[in-house]
Amino acid sequence: MKSLNPNFSYILLFFGVFALSTSAIFVKLSDAPSTIIAGYRMLFSALVLLPFLIIKKSNWLELKGLSKRQWLLGLLSGVFLAAHYTLWFESLRFTSVASSTVLVTLQPLFAFIGGFFLFGERLTRRAIFGGLLAIAGSVVIGWQDFQINGTALFGDILAFIAAGVITAYFLIGQGLRKHLSLVPYAILGYGSSAIFLFAYSLLHGFTLTGYSTLNWVWFAGLALISTILGQTVFNWLIKWMSTSTISMSILGEPIGTCILAYIILGQGITLQQGIGIFVILAGISVFLSKDKN
Repeated sequence: MKSLNPNFSYILLFFGVFALSTSAIFVKLSDAPSTIIAGYRMLFSALVLLPFLIIKKSNWLELKGLSKRQWLLGLLSGVFLAAHYTLWFESLRFTSVASSTVLVTLQPLFAFIGGFFLFGERLTRRAIFGGLLAIAGSVVIGWQDFQINGTALFGDILAFIAAGVITAYFLIGQGLRKHLSLVPYAILGYGSSAIFLFAYSLLHGFTLTGYSTLNWVWFAGLALISTILGQTVFNWLIKWMSTSTISMSILGEPIGTCILAYIILGQGITLQQGIGIFVILAGISVFLSKDKN
């Protein structure tokens, strides 16, 4: 398998993380139910990629040639993706943007364990130190927003569970993407996720129509910016990079979210958050430098 230039991959990671940072902002701006927001995010993303499946015959043939096991894994990844967005978007209803985003990006805690047991990945001490340092920076950013009370605590718990679920999605992708191109893999995951989300929404009495024009703008923004330019970039890179590395890079998401929350939502960046941003960047730099030895 052809290797990917490390410098190019890091540039793409940075780009993808910044695009993904818009997710919490779009969700916060929308007043639609969480599963509806997530459902249209997945549906629109799959529709954007659909022409590439139709135009390129090899993509279509790959999808048709999947084994039963690969189909089941692809559908399972859709379930995990649907659960992740439902849990995370719902957490934003109960706790702050900073607190929710920090907790949902604690994916390395799960990725380190999953990568070790499923793929035999062994991290150096320096990589582990960098990972823990970046996680500490995330906690510093969200610490003032963590509240041990009813609604906020419930939202924080949902975000933490969402972190574990999305890690499972990436771990499945790490295996599937070795044998499956980006477009068929993404459409399988996004499409099945949309079906699960809409089915769940209908079962709970949510309508699929009747939302304001602005809501449709936020749905489209989540699909085009947060997913196609963010999530899909990670899905492409997972063929060459480990889930641990992808998850570590996503720890930079709270930085972009804090900046965007300041610009769009008027939420100020405190000295504490500034320190946390510096610590996260230092930790990610230490972790990623392991590939340059």
